[in-house]
Amino acid sequence: MAASSSSLPLLSIFLICSAFISFVPKETEARSYSCVSSIVSEKLFNDIFLHKDNNACPAKQFYTYSSFIQATNSFPKFGGTGNPATRRREIAAFLAQISHETTGGWATAPDGPYAWGLCFKEEISPQSNYCDAQNKEWPCSSGKSYHGRGPIQLSWNYNYGPAGKALKFDGLNNPEIVTNNSVIAFKTALWFWMTEQLPKPSCHNVMIGRYRPTQADLAANRTAGFGLVTNIINGGLECGRPDDNRVNDRVGYFKRYAALFNVTTGPNLDCAYQKSF
Repeated sequence: MAASSSSLPLLSIFLICSAFISFVPKETEARSYSCVSSIVSEKLFNDIFLHKDNNACPAKQFYTYSSFIQATNSFPKFGGTGNPATRRREIAAFLAQISHETTGGWATAPDGPYAWGLCFKEEISPQSNYCDAQNKEWPCSSGKSYHGRGPIQLSWNYNYGPAGKALKFDGLNNPEIVTNNSVIAFKTALWFWMTEQLPKPSCHNVMIGRYRPTQADLAANRTAGFGLVTNIINGGLECGRPDDNRVNDRVGYFKRYAALFNVTTGPNLDCAYQKSF
């Protein structure tokens, strides 16, 4: 009798999945062939996000496992590049970053402060509409707000515009879809994670070891690791500040998730001595 996938060693699943993807014709739509579901089971997802459906969380029942997996299928290189440890570490890092962005945790929260990711789906009481009127490539639509929404808290018209173009939704005229459609919400986070926005590298390339620092990066002490990912996401507000509570929260999530994925975190967890981009 054939063994079920749940009884296969992780390395065997990795090899089977990698071999399967390598035979997918290039002209075939890749979104059907993500391997993330072989690494992140529904049980593990629920163990990670213990309280995402708590009554206190505004995003209750919004961020489902099936939506997450469906979204990853559009990004087959996410959690699909490198050896098994590299793949698990990248997924853990991504989930840690989106957990901080959507956290509902506090120091004495039940199960600890790092069990409350995916509690929010949009920024509470935004201080502006996040419209950069100087950006003519992605002009703001009248009456629309581009405040933080979704797992990565996508913000600004210059992010909503290209994200919508890449993911086939109208990000400038209908930014609200990110809080109304959980698959699109996860896709925006993955788009941000996978997309290089020079001079910033992609978070993906940093976590899989493909980041190659420029002379400017070296001068700014932008060393590879989880801390550089934080710099990419919110470095202007959080980096270059030793012992920043926001950075520490991101690191705390990452350490918890890395343990659940049975993988090391790697070096350079914070960006305390990095200059922002």
